[in-house]
Amino acid sequence: MGQPAITGHGVFTPSEIITNDELVVAFNAYAALWNEDNADAIASGEIEAMSPSSSDFIVNASGIERRFVMNKDGVLDPTRMFPRLPARADEAPGVMAEMALDAAQKALAMAGRTGADVDLIICAASNHERAYPAIAIEIQQLLDAGGFAFDMNVACSSATFGIQAASDMIRAGSAKAALVVCPEICSAHLEWRDRDCHFIFGDVATAVLIEPAENAKGARFDILSTRCATKFSNNIRNNNGFLRRTHDQMEDRRDMQFMQNGRKVFKEVLPMVSAHIAAHMQAEGWSADDLSRLWLHQANKTMNDFIGKKVLGRVPEPGEQPNILQDYANTSSAGSIIAFSKHSEDLKEGNRGVICSFGAGYSVGSVLVERR
Repeated sequence: MGQPAITGHGVFTPSEIITNDELVVAFNAYAALWNEDNADAIASGEIEAMSPSSSDFIVNASGIERRFVMNKDGVLDPTRMFPRLPARADEAPGVMAEMALDAAQKALAMAGRTGADVDLIICAASNHERAYPAIAIEIQQLLDAGGFAFDMNVACSSATFGIQAASDMIRAGSAKAALVVCPEICSAHLEWRDRDCHFIFGDVATAVLIEPAENAKGARFDILSTRCATKFSNNIRNNNGFLRRTHDQMEDRRDMQFMQNGRKVFKEVLPMVSAHIAAHMQAEGWSADDLSRLWLHQANKTMNDFIGKKVLGRVPEPGEQPNILQDYANTSSAGSIIAFSKHSEDLKEGNRGVICSFGAGYSVGSVLVERR
């Protein structure tokens, strides 16, 4: 059985940025229009006026300061409030495949590999551009890779679940070089017109290359153990998948976009994640003192601070639990991998860390790694 290791990683970042101030201007303009259109019902007490947002509200609620998106002008149009991503011809590369290709090529370059070395691709993401053919198979073709490829969706935990699946296949010998790619166009399923969540998500793509440690050409992170768990909950839900409102004429139903009961999520998910990480570490004989780094899903700064304190038994020191939330916002499955990719190269031989994701499902996944 081969020892799986992360030998390369990469991040694709869109070129367009929406700051909190820009987003608030657009949302408040939309709210003013909505209040004007519904003035009579508001005056009669039938419905409540839509409250304005603010940059302070967003930062205090989440820790987010900006987000990268694939299309900015559609989101910031108060008469539209969702991205303009025109449908592409069937013969053209899909949006997700194009994003993933960039991240995958960076991961391969780091590992000293090419697409021809890859024989497994898992496209692990919250929302897929289409039902079939699989996005992963399209990425396989674009990379000129061999073997096989498939899509998977465990919402925000897709990356860690994908890493577990790929690692198991490396151990079993059914794959020799596996790419786990997470292209997330979260802007397409966010309800930008809802004050409680209009600021949460951003777009990005990540990739990690997993190989037998003995095949690594350079520094690597050995994957010493993986653990995943799920428990059904409706408190984070999306009823209609990807890009529902690409066409303006489609029925406009709030329940078809991202929805969450934030208070219940906070109350139920935090104990689940903290206990999951602690149990995983204990099972492998790890203590809090063994950890050099926690790469957590970038959901909410308060949530991450709580988890870090629970796992370490103290307030994390600067750098022990890196946050990229302020720059990227919540990027679903990609969040913990962005944190890992941008805050791991400084670790030394023998340093240990935990990659952890959590989200809708509920789902939680953890990956114990050691620098080599």
